[in-house]
Amino acid sequence: MLMVWNNKDAPLHSGVLPPFLYGKGTHNNWLIHEAMSSEFRFVFDASLTITSFHLNEEDDFSPTHGNSSAVDIENRSWEYIGNSHIGANYGSFFYSEANFTSLVKLLKCNKQYIMVDTKKNIVYPIGHQGAMNLMKEKVIPSWLKENTVYCIDRLNSHTKSLDCSVKDQTKIPSILELPFSLESLLSITSDKTKTVILTVAGYSYKDMLMSWVCRLRKLSIENFVVCALDKETSQFSILQGIPVFTDPIAPSNISFDDCHFGTKCFQRVTKVKSRIVLKILKLGYNVLLSDVDVYWFKNPVPLLHSLGPAVLAAQSDEYQNQGPINLPRRLNSGFYYARSDSQTIAAIEKVVRHAETSGLSEQPSFYDTLCGNGGSNRVGDDKCVEPETNLTVHFLDRDLFANGAYQDLWREKNVKEACLKKGSYIIHNNWISGRLKKLERQVLSGLWEYDPSTRMCLRCSQCIKQ
Repeated sequence: MLMVWNNKDAPLHSGVLPPFLYGKGTHNNWLIHEAMSSEFRFVFDASLTITSFHLNEEDDFSPTHGNSSAVDIENRSWEYIGNSHIGANYGSFFYSEANFTSLVKLLKCNKQYIMVDTKKNIVYPIGHQGAMNLMKEKVIPSWLKENTVYCIDRLNSHTKSLDCSVKDQTKIPSILELPFSLESLLSITSDKTKTVILTVAGYSYKDMLMSWVCRLRKLSIENFVVCALDKETSQFSILQGIPVFTDPIAPSNISFDDCHFGTKCFQRVTKVKSRIVLKILKLGYNVLLSDVDVYWFKNPVPLLHSLGPAVLAAQSDEYQNQGPINLPRRLNSGFYYARSDSQTIAAIEKVVRHAETSGLSEQPSFYDTLCGNGGSNRVGDDKCVEPETNLTVHFLDRDLFANGAYQDLWREKNVKEACLKKGSYIIHNNWISGRLKKLERQVLSGLWEYDPSTRMCLRCSQCIKQ
């Protein structure tokens, strides 16, 4: 389908353009329907002016044209099904009969271009003033009327042979799943160092997840995957074009607002993260685990990877501005980099085993296992060495990897400017209790990249206005 429109001050349609996959069905019909419904422009069908075209048999065409049955629709690939889901969630396309045979047609009749409205039985000769009603007009020359009627009769017979209705496309599967295993997703998304960035999220954090994704995309970082804790987050992520997989043994009832630091829900969710990290490490990929409430200023992977093998680089949660940053239980398990080597895998296995029997979150398990009870394995002010695996835990410089309490950075008038002056890679939106308070602080600070009303990433101009 070829679409052409004029540039006007008004948009093409009044709706929000969904994140369609281009060339995978629904997109064209959706756009035409919304343009017709919005009535910003006169929409007409010029298909009959095409004199010839070449069909490339190697192209993979959508089975949604013509008289596609409901069975055809249900057997389409996930990409076509995904576009159908998106079309159903945006605009009015799926809530009204979208039949494009009623469009005004442009055609050539007796060497003259005319526009025909078959519903009203009106002809608009191109280059002439006014319109002709073929049923009522008295002054039309008989030869012109006969030729025009002949052309319209041919048009009507041609129109009847086509079924341009898209009503069957509404019969789509209720569940949308990506046909990728975790292994195939990792092979697609990992960078040249075989590193993937992992985050874990439930549905109540979907907006924060999208702000995190938008920020990474703005930084041209594409080697990330999302572990969805529930089917709602999985569906949402697929429709937003996010590489996502689900954890088959994730705890249930975790997507409510009270799943924040210190709660039983939080304790169960955090243990999913270390278990998934271990799984990915065993598949041969390095992992940078980042919570969705971590705002990125620049890509830290090159720096973290340069620390070498058998080193776990983790954010320090120490709030005191001076003194050691590796004090007991000051390892933040919401941001760390783990290499896929034997020492790291063995150490993370110990953390997972410890967390399984603990009544706390995974965070204390990380410190107690790797740095020893009370910090018995501490080395200097910013390291620990786990004696059995010989893994070094490197606590990251807080100027570069700030936690939510460090130097009251979140209280700065311009948080971003204050962090960039320090050369920060990230700032963690932690040390605050409750999802709504966390959300409010991040939005009001300007470190927010997503518009939930349009389900689109914010542009720079929108960020400034905000």
